[in-house]
Amino acid sequence: MVDHEEQNPFLAPSPEFLATVPVFPLIPALKKDVTRTIDSALTWDQLTAADISFTIVRPILFKYAKLKNMAVVYACLVNRAYFLEQSKDDLAYAGVMMSRAILCEILAMKLLNHFASNYITLVAVLTTSWSPLAGASPEVVEEVKQMLGNNAIVSDADSALEVAISTHAKRFISSTVTQKVVNDMYSGRVVFSSATSSNRSMLADNYKPRAITIYDCRDYPLLDHYRLRVPRYGAILEFLNFACLLITFVLCLSNENRTQITFWEGVFLVFAAAFMLEEYTAATEHGWIIYIANMWNVFDTSFVVVVLCYMGMRIRGLSCDDPKYSELAFDVLACGACILFPRLAFFAVSNNVVILSLRAMISEFIFFMSIAVICFSGLLFTLWTLGKDKWTIQGICWLMTQIWFGNSSLSFTQAESFHPFFGPILMTTFAALSNTLLLTILISILSNTVARIDSNATQEHLFQFTISTIEGVKADALFSYQPPFNLLAFAVLKPASYVVTPRTLHTLNVFLIKSTSFPILIVIGLYERYFAAGQSLRETSVDAAHTLFNSLPRQIKNMPFVEALVGSTSNNLYEAIFELEGSIGPPLFEESDEEEDNHPQLRSVASHESLPSAGVRRQPSRVSLAPPSPFRATSPARSASPRRRRPLSALDVGAASAELTQGSRSPLARLFAYNDPPPPAAGPSGQGQIEGSIRRVEAIVDDLRAMPVHKLKEEMREVQERQARIEQLLLTLTRGMRSTDTESRLK
Repeated sequence: MVDHEEQNPFLAPSPEFLATVPVFPLIPALKKDVTRTIDSALTWDQLTAADISFTIVRPILFKYAKLKNMAVVYACLVNRAYFLEQSKDDLAYAGVMMSRAILCEILAMKLLNHFASNYITLVAVLTTSWSPLAGASPEVVEEVKQMLGNNAIVSDADSALEVAISTHAKRFISSTVTQKVVNDMYSGRVVFSSATSSNRSMLADNYKPRAITIYDCRDYPLLDHYRLRVPRYGAILEFLNFACLLITFVLCLSNENRTQITFWEGVFLVFAAAFMLEEYTAATEHGWIIYIANMWNVFDTSFVVVVLCYMGMRIRGLSCDDPKYSELAFDVLACGACILFPRLAFFAVSNNVVILSLRAMISEFIFFMSIAVICFSGLLFTLWTLGKDKWTIQGICWLMTQIWFGNSSLSFTQAESFHPFFGPILMTTFAALSNTLLLTILISILSNTVARIDSNATQEHLFQFTISTIEGVKADALFSYQPPFNLLAFAVLKPASYVVTPRTLHTLNVFLIKSTSFPILIVIGLYERYFAAGQSLRETSVDAAHTLFNSLPRQIKNMPFVEALVGSTSNNLYEAIFELEGSIGPPLFEESDEEEDNHPQLRSVASHESLPSAGVRRQPSRVSLAPPSPFRATSPARSASPRRRRPLSALDVGAASAELTQGSRSPLARLFAYNDPPPPAAGPSGQGQIEGSIRRVEAIVDDLRAMPVHKLKEEMREVQERQARIEQLLLTLTRGMRSTDTESRLK
């Protein structure tokens, strides 16, 4: 058992401690328990239902929660990846494997909640790069190496968040606990360094790994180069880089020269090369699966392909002195505007449902169009066979495309040019299918896709948000350089990494970052110290604004525009009232132990055997099980005010006792009826009244003893014995019938 709570709860787990956490034993153990538990196909709603969750999920959850192993969430997600892969290979049990994968995601979500009490530990559970072979025996490691045949793959490590992204565990990612960590990573409140594998990083600088801490600007220098890796600032800088790339793109096309490279074309080539290096670094660092899962990276990859085609044709045109290739290169580059302009605009509307569903719609559209092309390829060949004397393949394809997208008149005007009899029949059929049937189906498919994405828009948005956050906090050194300075850093630091020590490389890297990003670091440092939320200058400005607003006349403050701009003051009033709780004067009700006993509560009532003997006097319970007596209903102390009732006098006690002895109430009702304890009275008369009250209580206890409780218990015991005899008789008869049936079958 690994007890992470032995660590200081205010400090992050040390790298030495994390290296000792066993990971490998959890993976086969979870696989065995999940496989043994799930034998049928169940959906997410069925697995999260109360009955199945209580009988299936809770036993496994408590079993692994007792281990207090920080890698258990990672192990659950690794098993999810395994079952998802098995569902693709074993089609006969695909539903069962999907159910097991869903159960692994549910277990990961619930086990993650067990670490939420310690926030630093929670961050470590999600962000630590775990090795799946940690804790395995040397024999197991050697066997895995022999199976893979590649030692580099064995040393790879991923975090729980990265495995969740690669397995599309969107419910796990969109959970409240996970998003709390992701939001703090995005805003830079949580600071940590992720160790980068040397075989996946373009330029790794892990000389000074940092433990997980809560960021405080007062503990760090003004020029903190690590703040350039904060995803929040990275998104702003990325927008500015795209704006610069777009400006140079427009200027390059506006000043094109087919015979030589102009100044703006050279500037664009530098920015384009820096952009391609940044995208290649991201794809290499995070892996292609995680990289391409982000919808925006699809646009970036498409623009990279356009730029590469442009460069190839431009180089050929200049080297061969052929203006045609240069003209074609600029034409291809102009097509990149269809990608670059929307990419920049999507920064402002990235959370829109239409944007989130755009990728799924494009996928569905391409799939449907591919099926349509395959289906109508036979018609294309038929039309070419019938009219090959007048038509070419390209002409027929263009004609069919026009008809497909709504120009149905061509199907009637050009039908006879293929064949006087079969031409009109084929073209009319094609027009009817394309415009009436298939386009309607396509619109329905896209509408259903939008509706499906709309229902899961929150999960999809949080999934994309988590991907961009993970990409921003990775430790590749080139991410700290803004284009085009990343080209300079790559040209200087990459060759130096082979010859200098890690410390020298780190020093050179920090110097280049601070030199090339000096203005940006100054702006970030000043913002976090004076203008960020919680800083003194911002709080002072907010207080001054509130003071100015409060000094305005009531007519101005109640104007709809001002109220909509500043906000309603009702919430401030309510908050002030609750903050002053405890200092608003004397309490309305006096609180004491006696009054707490007066409140009706559920209490255990002693049985007949546990009642005190005659020599022991027991105070009656204060829970009234009978309706209030007329005496208490007309008591002036009870009807005058809601304050504490006055003590009853001896005369009142006597009247109440006399009333209790009358009527037809049962002994239980007389025992548990509410009565205030009489105050001690001075004199012989008071002593006699107290003794009379005690004798009445003793009489009630004697009545309780005379109740037929023992007789009732004996009758219940007899009923149970009779039921047991009947069950034994039925069991005997059933066995006899089974033996008779067996003998008859044997005969």
